[in-house]
Amino acid sequence: MRRNTVLWACAVMVPATLMAQPPGRSGGARVADPPSFTSPPPVTTEGRPIESRQPEKQDDTPAFAGQTRAPYHATAAPVVTTLTDQLKLPWSLAFLPSGKILITEKLGTMRVLDTSGALSEPVKNVPAVAANGQIGLLDVALDSGFASNHRIFFAYSEAVGETDSQMVVARATFDESANALNDVSVIFRANPPLPKRQSSNAGGRIVIARDGNLFVTIGDRSQSPPWDRAQKLDNHLGKMIRITPDGKPAPGNPFIGKEGALPEIWSYGHRSEEGLTINPTTGELWETEHGPRGGDEINTPEAGKNYGWPVIVHGIDYPGTTIGQNITEQAGMEQPLYYWDPVIAPSGLAFYTGNLFPQWKDSLFVGALRGQFLDRLTMNGKRVVAEEPLLVDENTRIRDVRIGPDGAVYVLADNGKLFKLTPK
Repeated sequence: MRRNTVLWACAVMVPATLMAQPPGRSGGARVADPPSFTSPPPVTTEGRPIESRQPEKQDDTPAFAGQTRAPYHATAAPVVTTLTDQLKLPWSLAFLPSGKILITEKLGTMRVLDTSGALSEPVKNVPAVAANGQIGLLDVALDSGFASNHRIFFAYSEAVGETDSQMVVARATFDESANALNDVSVIFRANPPLPKRQSSNAGGRIVIARDGNLFVTIGDRSQSPPWDRAQKLDNHLGKMIRITPDGKPAPGNPFIGKEGALPEIWSYGHRSEEGLTINPTTGELWETEHGPRGGDEINTPEAGKNYGWPVIVHGIDYPGTTIGQNITEQAGMEQPLYYWDPVIAPSGLAFYTGNLFPQWKDSLFVGALRGQFLDRLTMNGKRVVAEEPLLVDENTRIRDVRIGPDGAVYVLADNGKLFKLTPK
């Protein structure tokens, strides 16, 4: 394990026209590709927004004060320990009662990191994964009764015939001593299947609510220009779904019994939701999702509500063209609580629940793939009142962030590293 203290990087003030982002997808690189083009370092001037560039959507106006570009506020820098740098395209992690960490790798493997920093061989009996671009083996979550039933849930892309794939949720028991999954079964399949090459906007996050039901994000897998499947209730694309541990529609879902609507749907009008968590104080569902060029969002998806994609968006399409009618508001569609323009490509989401960092109470952590930092948001209820970029000098695409049972912050990066943040 390697330890270093975070160094704070300050952005050089460059004219916005020279710092504009080139066209390209906000969060994804193909499996074999190096990390995508980078954004300039965030500005770290107290009281000023961390973003200095012009918005991609230059005629954009926030719907309310504080919806974007909150001021920077610094706290004491943490100590950063690298627990491992030997992972291959890691995507998610879960803390085992033994103190070990179960980690997924996008190409289709799970590994266990022990307390000494040693990685296990691949976990046996993981099902075959169709990995390409943003699809592959994605999130993993432990059942709330894992200590006794050893049950886990995980999301991955399953091949359908020779050319297609679909997002599925599987359930299994994990035998830690044998480093193997047992009783693996797929409990949910997102419809419709799509060509494997159509691998953008996968979604794939899982969170277990207080009632034991599962929320799962299913991205719209749209290309440019975007299609409208996120607005239609006859498919799972661009949706938040809510299912029981057996994969059935959860009781109380808003579209059960409604003609032309799938009963697993909780909310709709989403794009590519790669951050998902439960607010530990309120029990509310919180998520982050990728915009195209501009318009990364934080939402609190509620039953039956429409979150607007691709009708309303605080961004533009990848070629630089407007999306739809070029509007950011419409009656009956929800506004994000917060958004970034230009994008940071948010992935991973966690409220700080530990006691190691008293100064981080009321903080929400967001991983930034394109921004290449860990964004700490100071929250006042549902309002973002400050931002603080961490891990700036590590120059890594942040894929996941979790709060450990020890109160430390664990950060997973695309370059195969797992960091642990502790106080000085």
